Amino acid sequence: MQLIEILEPDFFFADDRGTLTQIVREGYRQVNAVFTKKGAVRGNWHYHKDNDEAFYVIAGRIRVAAACGDAREEQTFTGGDMFLIPANVKHYFTYLEDTYLVVLYTDCVEHADGTKDIYND
Repeated sequence: MQLIEILEPDFFFADDRGTLTQIVREGYRQVNAVFTKKGAVRGNWHYHKDNDEAFYVIAGRIRVAAACGDAREEQTFTGGDMFLIPANVKHYFTYLEDTYLVVLYTDCVEHADGTKDIYND
């Protein structure tokens, strides 16, 4: 099992005016925009039971650590990179630069009963 899967945006266009990146067309129910300052750590080895979580780095640099059972993986991503962490894979992030990213979840993290699909056990 690959712990961090590299993805490509669905569509990219560039001309003399700038660029347009279509991150996805379908398959996600919750989308978050996140800004994090250089040196911060987020995630605290959490995982999601119900969600695959995709990330698109707009700008900056982030180191991602992932673990599942005995398997461990670590990768660094920069602006324009896109990756997916499947459900049940523990992960956390170290921000190497001020970073802007988009986070997409296959389902909503907040459940109707007030609980969240965020686990640290």
